[in-house]
Order: sequence, then C-alpha cells, then structure tokens
Amino acid sequence: MAPVLSPTPETLVTRGWSDYALLDSGDGRKLERYGRYTVVRPEPQCFWKAHDEAAFARANAMFDPQQEEEDSGRWRFDTHGPIDAFPLKWRDVRFMGRFTPFRHLAFFPEQAANWEWLDARVRTLKQPKILNLFGYTGVASLACSAAGAHVTHVDASKKSVTYARENAELSGLADRPIRWIVEDARKFVAREVRRGSHYDGIILDPPKYGRGANGEVWRLFEDMPDLLKDCAALLSDDASFLLLNAYAARISGLSLAHMMAEATQDRGGRIDWGELALSEDGPDARAIGLSFFARWSA
Repeated sequence: MAPVLSPTPETLVTRGWSDYALLDSGDGRKLERYGRYTVVRPEPQCFWKAHDEAAFARANAMFDPQQEEEDSGRWRFDTHGPIDAFPLKWRDVRFMGRFTPFRHLAFFPEQAANWEWLDARVRTLKQPKILNLFGYTGVASLACSAAGAHVTHVDASKKSVTYARENAELSGLADRPIRWIVEDARKFVAREVRRGSHYDGIILDPPKYGRGANGEVWRLFEDMPDLLKDCAALLSDDASFLLLNAYAARISGLSLAHMMAEATQDRGGRIDWGELALSEDGPDARAIGLSFFARWSA
C-alpha cells in the first residue's frame, strides 16, 4: 500500500528558548542570542529592514563571509576577543556552542522543531532503535537518547563525532546505549542492508556537498535517492518514522516528499512535508525559512 501524501505543506516554526533566540533580522543578516552571547550571521533571505540596527553593532561576534561564499569566512569578535566553546541547553540535552569556520555554531537552531517531534515520537515507543545519519554534533541523537531510544549515530567527520561524544558526557547520557560511528553514511547503510539490520526510526540530515573520511564525495542531488531507498529497506516491520531534512536552494519540501513516497511505496503510512523556519521574538516577529523536510510515519 502506498503512503498517503499530505496535500498541503507544513511550516515548522522554531521560537526562542532559554539558550537561544532570533532577536532581529534584516538587510541580509540575522541577530541571534546563543546563551549570553549575541551573534550576527549572514542570511540572504532577509530582504526586509532590521528593527534595531544599533543592536547589530553591539553584537559579541559577527561572521564575515568570503566573497560569494556565504558559508566560509571568518569571525570578528568584540573587545573581549575570541570566544571559546560555551555550554548550551535544550530540554535535557546539553551541548557546546562553537564558532566554526562555516558560520554555524556547531548546531542548527531551527532543527529544534524536529527535535520536539522526535522527542514526542520516541516517547510513544519502547526502547526503539534509532539511526541518525549525518549526525554532526549529536543534538538529535541525544534528544532521542534522552527520550529512551537506543541510538546509532553516524558521521564521516571524526571531529564531529568527538564533539557529539563530548556533548553526551555533558548531558549525562554517556552511559546510555549509543553507538558512535565514523564512516561514510552510504557505506554504513549498504553494509547494514547486507546484514539484514533494522531500525524503528531513521533520521537523515545530509549536507548539500561533503567529503567522507576516506575522500568519498557526497552530492545531495545525485546520492540522496539511492540512500533514501536503502534507508527504507532498513525500517523494521513496525517502524515508526523516516525523517529527511535538506538545505539546498534548488530543492523543496514537495520534491523531498515525492522522493520519500517512492522510497516507502509499499509501507503505507503518511508523508508530511514542508519547511523549517526560525521566528523572531516580539509582537512584530518575522520568520525565516531555512530548510525543507519530508517525514514518513506509520
């Protein structure tokens, strides 16, 4: 039986929590609060004017992108100088914010909408086996673990997995059943299919482009369809979900949904799709769409 495809998109909006807020946005930038620091990062989608231009000038850190390369560049800090890693929290998960060379702070705050959904979903299951591919610094893995899951966390970056394990220690989850694997996601999944392994839920949050530990090249548009089909083959008979998130200008939630429908064509269930967005605080709040998702659920 084919899954039911939602006829309308959904916008999952992340609003601020104790350790994060989108304070203001405009003129191709966003002003955010990470813990006690305020940060300015480029955001081309913010065509409008900022509410409080002076607040941008007072930020503790600002990312200067390289020309025509908004993800690469350098950080400028205020008079207090460079900021080392600093602790943050989302519900039961603690993790370190870090000023990376790619304008990100070692996690993606808009993903909190997915973390909420994963937390609620996992808590309805009895110790489910969850696979997190392209797991990065592990916040989604730890959210699932804190909710009671047995987690397999896979990322091709040894540094990212090291940070994820440190975040598990920080969260008091180091003794939970979490497997930490440094490997190309495609190779790991292909081996799991050959082994006949199964999972009750799978998370995919791939980059548009990346390189594996042994020089493997990942290209979202070329490699995602086959990987998604292999992931569907890893779902157990009573699996709960398969969640796909993607950042790319040439993609949409609807295209992800149709790819998901093809991969899960014999499983029934439902496919929801749409966009993840960050919302400013305040009465005149504006929201910024930042990524697209499709998720199959039983």
